[in-house]
This record gives sequence, C-alpha cells and structure tokens, in this order.
Amino acid sequence: MEEIILEVWGDFACFSDPAGGKVERLSYPFPTPSAVRGILSAIYSKPPEFFWQINRIEVLNPIRYISFKRNEIKSTVRDKPIYTDEDRTQRQTVALRDVRYRIAATIVPRETFSGTAEQLCRQALRRIRNGKTYFQPSLGLREFVAYFEESDGIKEPIPVDMDAGLMVYDVFDLHDYEVRKKTRPQLSLFHAVMKQGVIQVPPYDSPEVLKGGSPC
Repeated sequence: MEEIILEVWGDFACFSDPAGGKVERLSYPFPTPSAVRGILSAIYSKPPEFFWQINRIEVLNPIRYISFKRNEIKSTVRDKPIYTDEDRTQRQTVALRDVRYRIAATIVPRETFSGTAEQLCRQALRRIRNGKTYFQPSLGLREFVAYFEESDGIKEPIPVDMDAGLMVYDVFDLHDYEVRKKTRPQLSLFHAVMKQGVIQVPPYDSPEVLKGGSPC
C-alpha cells in the first residue's frame, strides 16, 4: 500500500508510559506508535473504515530533555464533579524539547469497507496538504501542540543508535472500533530500537508486538 509520509514538530513533547510513576512523568526518548497514531487520527480518522498502521519513525532533531513542574488533578474524572482547588497537585515532568519527526504510515482498510485504500489515501493527503484537522494534534500532552506538513524528505535523521527496550505500542486494540460509553484499553508493547535515527515499527498483528491487558 502507498505510504503517507509527513513531518511533525513542536516546542515540547512528552511520550510517557501510561502505567508510569505517580510522582514523575518521564518521556520516552522518541514517540510511541500510539502517540503517532493519535497525531494522524487528529488529521484524518474513520474508525469503522480503517486504522493507521505506523511503519517508521525518524528522529530529525537531536534528543534533548527539559524538566519542569506542572499542575495536575489527582483524581480520575468520573460521575462526580472535581473541585480543582482541593484536588490539584504538582507533578515533575521530564519532557523533550525542540522536536521534529518524520512519520511513515499506511492506511489499513477494514474487511467491511466497500471502497478502496487509494480513496482513503487521497482523502488523507488532501487533508494533510490543506492543514485540516478534526482537533489540534499534540505531542503526548494536550498543551504540547504538534505542527505538521507533508515531508519533502530533505532533512536526514540524527546519526544515533539507541535501544529503548520495551516501549508502549498502543493502548487500544486496533481491530476494535466499537463505540462504547466506557473505553476498553488493551496495552501492547514492542522492542523499540533506533538505528541511525530510524525506528522500524512492526505491524500490529506481528508476533513482535506483545499484547496484554489494561494499562491501568
């Protein structure tokens, strides 16, 4: 299938483990496939018709960290109202700064989709080229705005090798698109290795992707 390649960048990014520590939020050194899928879904998404398969992530800017404290809410939003003055806490965040990535992904149509992958690709490219989104894409946290454009392929990835160990692949089953009142998370992991600035992402159905249960 045709690859869709775009570049995303921003001032800050934080790609943290959803099951991470309660005191400090620590970013992975580069985006998770789940975070990248979130960016693409903000641009173009039709869950009953297709899902995004991330193929490759290229790190274009040097990996640099920044540390600061953020005000967060301790409680989970449920049926009862939350009084932020009573429930606010400060949390240390170790984020990335001045980031830029090149993303290569393909559109995988559902078996029930009656159209063609080419139709979906054309619509996705049209939205990317016109800068259209359903909502503002972000780099891990909502306040870390992600900017994007179709890649010209000029900038080279950083010449760095890194083994990041087991990384979050996604927090949902990509084949499950049923609409529910409550989400049904399903955590999956993969061994993330960066070679000369490039992370190859295995297909979701590959045995290299370890699928488990809820991340919470």
